[in-house]
Amino acid sequence: MDMKNAVMWGMKILALFGIVLNLFLLWRKTKQLRATTEKDEIFGLTGEEIWQHQKQPRRAIPNAIIGLVANFFDTLGIGSFAPSSSAFKIAKSVDDINVPGTLNVGDTFPVCIEAFLFFGFVDMDLITLGLMLVAFVIGAVLGAGVVSKFDRKKVRLSMFAGLFILGIVMLCKVMGVGPFGIVGTATKLRGIKLVIAVVCNFIFGALMCIGVGLYAPCMALCALLGLNVGCAFPAMMGSCAYLMAFGNGPKFIKEGRLDFHATWMQGIFGCIGVFLAYYVVKSMDLKTLTYVVICVCELTAFMFLKDAITKGSEA
Repeated sequence: MDMKNAVMWGMKILALFGIVLNLFLLWRKTKQLRATTEKDEIFGLTGEEIWQHQKQPRRAIPNAIIGLVANFFDTLGIGSFAPSSSAFKIAKSVDDINVPGTLNVGDTFPVCIEAFLFFGFVDMDLITLGLMLVAFVIGAVLGAGVVSKFDRKKVRLSMFAGLFILGIVMLCKVMGVGPFGIVGTATKLRGIKLVIAVVCNFIFGALMCIGVGLYAPCMALCALLGLNVGCAFPAMMGSCAYLMAFGNGPKFIKEGRLDFHATWMQGIFGCIGVFLAYYVVKSMDLKTLTYVVICVCELTAFMFLKDAITKGSEA
């Protein structure tokens, strides 16, 4: 095995370790919950009563379906948090106060599976991939305190404008219209393009704390820098996997404010959805995949516009 393959497998193993770590932490916390005899200050139920309430078929069945479908589309680059949180609300299957924890912990497992599968999906340069991953995680850790003070409405409107324009430019590229040429096929970046990729991924990491997802911006960035759009998949999924597995997941499990049964459903059936979608993505040619990326960008752009109009600067 050459050095490149060894490093790639090291990254895959780290993603698997993230799954094992969070499985252990969630199993231990679930066991503690069910052994708790004190009543919860919000729900007024003991731990075992909370578990029995959460595992009712009217909650469990919708949550299993939500986990599978949302993470199927997450693997296509559309994201899972927004559709999952909306579906929880419609199905009334997870109490609002538990939604953030349920998503951050439950989706850790399918996202780590995505990272494991997509590392090596494209023969991407390890320096480019590694620097983008590191920049994202550092941005999420260090930049959150600064970005969280931004006016959310302005950020949302800016993201709408940026992604909408990027989607149009990418469409021109794939159709060979105007000066944009053809779809990029590069698998590595150097010089100023690499600097741009690292800086942008740092910013994307910081923006995660106010609800700006990584997938669509990362896809657009890779396409516009001339990379094969398939390179976006290991970059964006690896970034989110490491952040969730070693940051958000353990943090929310420790706090214990999540729907434990829904989290297990999200994790188990979400992984099934990932495997199903992976083979859909794998079978696409580059041009078709680029059209999927364009649709994701435009859809996400209008989601930002909707939030800017309906939520303003609210979190």
